[in-house]
Amino acid sequence: MAILIDPPMWPAHGTLWSHLISDRSYAELHDFARLLSLPRRGFDLDHYDVPASLHTRAIELGATPVDSREVVRRLRTAGLRVKAATRAAVRPARRAEYLRGEWVRLASLPGLEVAAQNQDEWLELGASLLARWNEPHRRYHDELHLEDVLLALDHLTVRGEDVGAASLLAAWFHDAIYAGVAGSDEADSAALATTSLARIGAAPEITRDVAEIVIATTPEFATREATAGAAHLLDADLSILGAGTSRYLQYTQAVRHEYTHIPEPDFRRGRATILNRYLALASIYRTHTGRTLWEERARANLAAEISRLELDA
Repeated sequence: MAILIDPPMWPAHGTLWSHLISDRSYAELHDFARLLSLPRRGFDLDHYDVPASLHTRAIELGATPVDSREVVRRLRTAGLRVKAATRAAVRPARRAEYLRGEWVRLASLPGLEVAAQNQDEWLELGASLLARWNEPHRRYHDELHLEDVLLALDHLTVRGEDVGAASLLAAWFHDAIYAGVAGSDEADSAALATTSLARIGAAPEITRDVAEIVIATTPEFATREATAGAAHLLDADLSILGAGTSRYLQYTQAVRHEYTHIPEPDFRRGRATILNRYLALASIYRTHTGRTLWEERARANLAAEISRLELDA
């Protein structure tokens, strides 16, 4: 194993951060990060960001402490360094690679376990879903959103939530059909999940669970009781509300692009109404882990956006 970590010296989010790398492969790095209980969201193209609180633990698990210059040198020597000038171009390709890998991994999870004779159909289904997530009319409900939801489900898992195959499958299907019609989109996506999973021989139980979880993302169900599987997806779907400032701004801009057909004053009023509904909830997130990870920042983001909407109205 060739895992290296530099000192915690990079300030962000109220702490200091280290860079964790492998000078052999990204796969080795991901495996070590899982041992360290790092969420996949912490992977930044060629390294993981590690909070100071985990620096000593990383070394105990086998990471070699080096200075930051050595980290860069070893990445370059291994051909694993992603230069600053190319990061924007590399990111979409890495996203696509991650999503394809997650779809392949999903086929072997307990509760699904796609039969060998159905593997080709499984891969075709994944490709067709990714094509839907990349439809040209999408601006927010696109593959970046799918990646965000899967990363959030991974973060919940790392923090101890028992996220099952049905929740992960439902993430892929929950906005697979997106025409911007609340209620209809969710029903159509659930129907797509039912027919698609039946075609590849999935068990009736998981097919039913996936469809029910997708339906649970309908806005009118926001205040209803939810199963554990639905709670996981609902929290992951709303994790964007607790994103950092720059990502949250990117999200709000993408949402506006999806509703360019609505006049600005009407959009501002409607958007503010929706955001105020979330703020009025006792908890935006349904799981304890979701509340710990995202609740405080989500409320700050929502309040700030509402102020901007009302100020410029």
